Amino acid sequence: MISPVHTVYSGMDTRGWVLKAIESLRFASEKDIVRWLDEEGESLSKAELQRTLEALLKEGQLELKNDLFRLKRKDGSPQAFDNLFKD
Repeated sequence: MISPVHTVYSGMDTRGWVLKAIESLRFASEKDIVRWLDEEGESLSKAELQRTLEALLKEGQLELKNDLFRLKRKDGSPQAFDNLFKD
């Protein structure tokens, strides 16, 4: 007798959704992230999003400049990001 297989769906957590949004958008403000998440059918409170972004910044997974977030480059030059906002 074959026993049934029970599949457990483990959806992405908040961190995963935020990282995926920023990865897809490349550079994103909080507003851009919320819009992207809404389009994907995920909703986060403003406080939850801010806590997640702060945690990801502290962990060094994100960079923030002029209210835009991006994934932190492991081997890239920070100069390229700075040049984007050169006055």
